[in-house]
Order: sequence, then C-alpha cells, then structure tokens
Amino acid sequence: MIRHILTYTLLLGTLLGNSSCEKEALAATPAVVEKPAPAAEKTHYVSSELLMSVPQETLKSIVSSQGYGRYLTDITYGISVYKLIYTTTYQGKEVQASGLVCVPMGMTVPAPVISAQHGTIFAQSEAPTSFTGLSGFEAFAAGGYITLVPDYLGFGASKDIFHPYYDQKHAALAVVDMIKAAKTFYKQQQVQANDKLFLIGYSEGGFVTLAAQKEIETHPEHGLKVTASAAGAGGYDLVSMLGGIKSGQTYTYPAYLAYILQAYNKTNGWNRPLKELFQEPYASKLPALFDGVKNGGAINRELSTDPKKLFNTTFFTDLQDTNKELVLKQALKDNSFLDWVPQSPTRLYHGTTDNIVPFQNSKTTYDRFIAQGAKNLEFIPIQGQGHGSAFGPMLQSLAPWLQQF
Repeated sequence: MIRHILTYTLLLGTLLGNSSCEKEALAATPAVVEKPAPAAEKTHYVSSELLMSVPQETLKSIVSSQGYGRYLTDITYGISVYKLIYTTTYQGKEVQASGLVCVPMGMTVPAPVISAQHGTIFAQSEAPTSFTGLSGFEAFAAGGYITLVPDYLGFGASKDIFHPYYDQKHAALAVVDMIKAAKTFYKQQQVQANDKLFLIGYSEGGFVTLAAQKEIETHPEHGLKVTASAAGAGGYDLVSMLGGIKSGQTYTYPAYLAYILQAYNKTNGWNRPLKELFQEPYASKLPALFDGVKNGGAINRELSTDPKKLFNTTFFTDLQDTNKELVLKQALKDNSFLDWVPQSPTRLYHGTTDNIVPFQNSKTTYDRFIAQGAKNLEFIPIQGQGHGSAFGPMLQSLAPWLQQF
C-alpha cells in the first residue's frame, strides 16, 4: 500500500509520480539478460536484466511536468533499473527471490547503497519488479544512491510462496541476501559502490528494515555493516498489537489481520484449517481473496472490521485466555523486537494519528530500546499524520540526516 503513495517529496527532493511515468515517456532500453555468475563465483547472485534507463533530462521533464520544478537541481543523475534474481532461504531451503537494483547513470565516484523496503502489498502487480511504473524508491538513484528494492518472498521470482508476512528471519534474509548478491552485480556491471549502507523502510518495510538491521548486527559473518537505518510505522511489537485486537475494537484494515494469521499458519507449517481461525463466510473466501491479483482495498471490502465477527468465536475467546493459543502468542513474541538493541545510528518515525499501526507501538519500542542501553537512537513523531500521510514527511526529514554520513 505505502509504496504507491507517490505524491510526496522523495529523498533529496526527487519526486516521481506513480502514474505519471508512462514507459512510453521514458527512454526505455531493450532488456538485456546477463549470464549467471560462473560456478567459481558462487554467490547469492543468479542473474540480472536491464529493464529501463531514464536519462537525467527525462527525469527532470517528468518532475517539472508535475509542478515540482524547484527540485530539478536535486536530480543529479539519470537512472538505470535492473531486475536482480538471487537466492535466499525459505523454511530452511534455498529459493530464488527478486528485486530491483537502481543505479545512477554516469556517476564517477563510488556511490553509497540504500536498501529500501516497501510497505505491505497483496497483488503481484504491486511488486517492485512488476515494474508497471516507477515506484518512487527508484528515484533515490537520481540523487546518487545505488538503490536496492527487494520484492520480498512471495512476490516476483518467489510468487508461488505465500508471503511470510511479519516473519523476522525470512524478512531479514530476503534483504541481506539481496545486498550480498548485489555485490556480484556491481562487479559484472562495473558499478562503483562505496562502503556506506543505509536501510530505509515504512509500514511493513519498517519492520523489515529493523529485521535486516538486527540480522546484520547480530551475525557478523554476513560481512556487512549498517551505516544508518530509518524505520517508519512498522509493527515492531506484535504482542501489544495483539492486545489491541483482543479488545474487540473496530480495525479499519482487516486485510492485515487475515494476512498475518494466514502467513504464520503457512510459514510455520501449522496448517490449521482456516475455519478454526475465521468465521464464515470469511474462512471460505480467503483463499480466493489472497490470490495475488486483488489488492488490499478489494480484500478489505470482503472482510469485517469487527474482530469479533471476523475471527472464529472460539479462537477469539481463546486469545483472551493466557493459557490458550500459546503457539501463536509465542510466534508473535518471537517476531517482536523485544530482546535486541540497535547498534547503528537509527531513527524511528511514526504518525501520531495512525489508526492502522498505532503510534504507541513505535513509542513503546523506542522506550524499550533506550531502557536496554541503545545509543544513537532517535524517535521522531510526525504530528497529525496517519499511516499513509506520514510517509512523505519522513522522507523529507531523512534527506539532511543521511547527508551527514
């Protein structure tokens, strides 16, 4: 959902509209498929394909036509956008995944790298590599950053997997393994990257960003170091989120609730019948709703915003009981950030009027990190903004902060 909110000012003042960048208006380059890396160069890299090159002047024309001419001087480079196929791990087995690599064109000095994690998506057409138009994150490359945008497992090359929504380990490895695969890509394409690595994400992407940061900081064998990290409006404390759901209050985006329960059911191999978790007619509807075609809005319209009506009555009652549904509750605890403290400079952002992921979720997480000894940590409330509208102000705030590094 969040990755399509593209009417905001992007990093370094660059703005590209999601629907204004028709491919006919861009200097599209015929796809070129790179050969897989030789066996002697065994890495996570599998292959890459050039999707599009957009000259600097074309980018400026797009931005100017949208009424953002004041940002023209911030578009320093044209961009080349590649689809990267790489290997990662799902349920302990090697699988192929995909994402975009966006490169500044003609940059003569080594560029820093941003891994940008998008928000929740439901349809395959919303995945970054579907490339129905520039998503916004690609525009970071116009400011001089090599930009990686992972699809996540369940989308693109791994579309046959049910997306492991809000699962720390799978989320982290999908990002970390792409960063590592991209290093082979840089060598093949003679792209110069420096040693700076930034992690940025919003909504689910905020959760994924912290998951990747935790993975890098607690597993030095990856050989990576985070320069700085910024996460916005992620559900970092799933235990407290559950507490809000158990209260029975109306939840305006029930597709998220259906998403996480199905994802945990499949990712963890519980294989519980959906009728144990959801009432009818929702239990029977869900497989067709989560078909990779429908978006979040279409799914929401078919579900109840009342948790007491959405969930199976016994299941909802058992959620209130401290001695029942222990496996699910433990999984939510395991995927919350309760026992780790960020080591790299980190910012948490959250809109104060967010009714999708409550503002208090980030505030509680920040307080916990500080109590556990976190340094170089900031919490930045975005006053008067909700889940969607806080994304732009977050990016605006990030620009001068990242430049410090």
